[in-house]
Amino acid sequence: MSELETKYLLEIKNLTKHYGESNVNAVEDLSISLKEGEIYGFLGPNGAGKSTTIKSLVGIYPFQHGDILINGVSIKTHPLEAKKNVGYVSDNHAVFERLTGYEYVNHIANLYGVDPKDAEERTNRLLDIFKLRFAFHQPIKSYSHGMKQKISVIGALVHNPKLWVLDEPLTGLDPQSSYQLKKVMKQHAKEGNTVFFSSHILDVVENLCNRCCIIKKGKLQGVYDIKELKARGESLEEIFVSVIGEEDK
Repeated sequence: MSELETKYLLEIKNLTKHYGESNVNAVEDLSISLKEGEIYGFLGPNGAGKSTTIKSLVGIYPFQHGDILINGVSIKTHPLEAKKNVGYVSDNHAVFERLTGYEYVNHIANLYGVDPKDAEERTNRLLDIFKLRFAFHQPIKSYSHGMKQKISVIGALVHNPKLWVLDEPLTGLDPQSSYQLKKVMKQHAKEGNTVFFSSHILDVVENLCNRCCIIKKGKLQGVYDIKELKARGESLEEIFVSVIGEEDK
């Protein structure tokens, strides 16, 4: 497929966002495009605007300028239609803690109108992958941090979203769960979907992603093809440090 024919699952176009009456933009004129079937890493130091960008693209935050298209649909003008294509795992694992895992996942499935048989099949597969079946009928408030992360992932995937968005997804997971999550991310992309995630773990991005970008102070610093970096013998860590290291100069 030529570049002109490339299907973009996510297009962030000139996104600009500031809070309240602040004259400082949290995100400024950000434009990136994610292809079908790729895993894309979103990098930057603390306060760079990563979470602001993610919360804007999933419809949590309004933004002042630009647009975000998900599978060709604007989150600004057609938010409900756009959100149908998105599965989101937040950085604070916000879930309905009074519900059991079963009640939570089925609630999400109902919201998205998922066929009950499809929901059951996907849920069972993910429960086995993440070894969470033993706690599925227990209240989420009794879950550990890592278990809440896992049930968030299951809820995000129960409707098989075209775009799966994760904000710092590996935080709090044990090595085995991290390994399984990365396998699920690879499989989701292999099926023609797109995975977009923020991370501070550069080794994971380098080994998992097709492409990544770096932002600093809300502005895009560069987009990088991981295969091309490896072919040239360049280190993502060195690039990141060279870009972000100028922060205090």
